[in-house]
Amino acid sequence: MPFTLTMPKLSPTMEEGSIAKWHKKVGDHVEAGDLLLEIATDKATIEHNALDEGWLRQILVEEGKEATVNQPIAIFTEEENESLEGYAADGGSSSKAPLQEKSSEKEQKLQDKDEDAPKEKELAKPSLPKEDKQESENVENDSARIIASPLAKRLAKDQSIDLAALKGSGPRGRIMKRDLEGAAKKQTDSQRSFLTSFSLESKKAFPVESEGAFEEITLTPIRKVIAQRLQEAKATIPHFYVQQTVDAENMVALREQLKNLGIAVTFNDIVMRAAALSLRENPVVNSGFDSKKNTLLRFKTVDISVAVSIEGGLITPIVRFADYKSIFEISEEVKTLSKRAKEGKLQPNEYQGGSFTVSNLGMYGVTDFQAIINPPQAAIVAVSGIADAAVVKNGAVTAGKQLNLTLSVDHRAIDGAAAAQFMKTLKLYLENPAVLLIA
Repeated sequence: MPFTLTMPKLSPTMEEGSIAKWHKKVGDHVEAGDLLLEIATDKATIEHNALDEGWLRQILVEEGKEATVNQPIAIFTEEENESLEGYAADGGSSSKAPLQEKSSEKEQKLQDKDEDAPKEKELAKPSLPKEDKQESENVENDSARIIASPLAKRLAKDQSIDLAALKGSGPRGRIMKRDLEGAAKKQTDSQRSFLTSFSLESKKAFPVESEGAFEEITLTPIRKVIAQRLQEAKATIPHFYVQQTVDAENMVALREQLKNLGIAVTFNDIVMRAAALSLRENPVVNSGFDSKKNTLLRFKTVDISVAVSIEGGLITPIVRFADYKSIFEISEEVKTLSKRAKEGKLQPNEYQGGSFTVSNLGMYGVTDFQAIINPPQAAIVAVSGIADAAVVKNGAVTAGKQLNLTLSVDHRAIDGAAAAQFMKTLKLYLENPAVLLIA
């Protein structure tokens, strides 16, 4: 008897997934528990094992294609040669059409008949005035005697290139798009002399793309969810921000001392340890908000999410019970979680939940930024880079190092005073980091 395999729901936020790889092919016998396929979800790429045994008779959603939750993706039969005649997979269609196939018909496309010319989308241009239109027609008539591809003619017109001066590399001397690439770099002697006299000569070639050209990229499952969740977060959460400048000289000194002993920790590890202890002392900030039930969430454990950039998006693996772990334990766990995240091997319990988030862009030299809250959490701290700065100490201006922090807060769950007290505690720990090794 035939039966249908549908796209499983592998995470609470999953609405659709992409087939990353089929580990079985049509005609294979599958035992219950066998690795059947890999599915790219909104969070990670997860292996999915067969729940029932049977013969894989038809794959409805090929690798690289997407399917919504509960959409049929394959058909099995209990017997090897059982007929599929008259059997329809539950739910109908095999897979959703790629997003690029749903593009607006109003978008114009430049199509060159040459095999090496790519297809480009171009925004529609306004109609020319009568005088300009007549001039354009004259130019086209003059160039009609020149053998050139339609795309080459259009690009030559846009870039003011004289086709008559070019030698074509196509059939019968036909001028191709590639022939324009070298010509775009050349200028007449008079133009060169004029530009050189004013030191305005450009050393870069003109772009060969036509005006308004763009490439449409299909969103990955994880990027779709990121876009949706962040749009909802920014639109529905009343954010307010508390900024704090930290004297980072002691942080830098501590890290150097540990490095001299062969112990490698990052500034982010130090910040996470300090944040964990600050949340323990300021439990109101260790909160969340349930928008559906309109209720406050007071988390009983300090579970810090750390933002990790991966291919195609962002994910936030969680360091559980962070206030009970040392800097060194936090450091090792973050390294392990980051590696698993980039390999797409995180388990749902490793990224679902969390009570607070640390987002660090300091490694890129960012001096200040504001992060968007990751719901249902009610706060996230943005960590910038440590920078040299002129600071006042003992009434005198001297060279120092500063770190800027910005706390984004959900005003529905946390008031300004509580947020300010948290930042004061965090500053105290970071300016006296030695205590983080013993606390």
